[in-house]
Amino acid sequence: MASDTHGLEALQSLATPAEGAAPVEPKRDAQGRAYATGKRKNAVARVWIKPGRGQITINGRDQEVYFARPVLRMMIAQPLQVAGRLGEFDVQVTVQGSGLSGQAGAVRHAIAKALTHYEPSLRPVLKPHGFLTRDPRVVERKKYGKAKARRSFQFSKR
Repeated sequence: MASDTHGLEALQSLATPAEGAAPVEPKRDAQGRAYATGKRKNAVARVWIKPGRGQITINGRDQEVYFARPVLRMMIAQPLQVAGRLGEFDVQVTVQGSGLSGQAGAVRHAIAKALTHYEPSLRPVLKPHGFLTRDPRVVERKKYGKAKARRSFQFSKR
């Protein structure tokens, strides 16, 4: 039993980060932008962020035009709000697939990832809120012999 404890202590000492660990470098392109891809359901969002006035453009349209519901606009602004960077970055988004709700989730995921690429110190702030986690839930496929994924055809005695 004593050898097990020694083994666990050895593993725990391996798990602690090294003293001289190199800091994570920001990932920016030649124009000073950070890029990330976010996904939700069948939606895929490609996001570029750069310092600016806080303008969010989605598929060439303003966010108020593209996401008419205030809940969806609030959803895509959450990572910026939690990080305390609301109004500091211009966000350029290309999103396709799924519906508006799935697209908003994909944009939120992508903005959070792009923020961590631009400023790696924001990762501990965004991670506990779940913005960096890809939501794995997708629509279940239809099975043969069923009306939908799980729904059976209506039973008729005659």
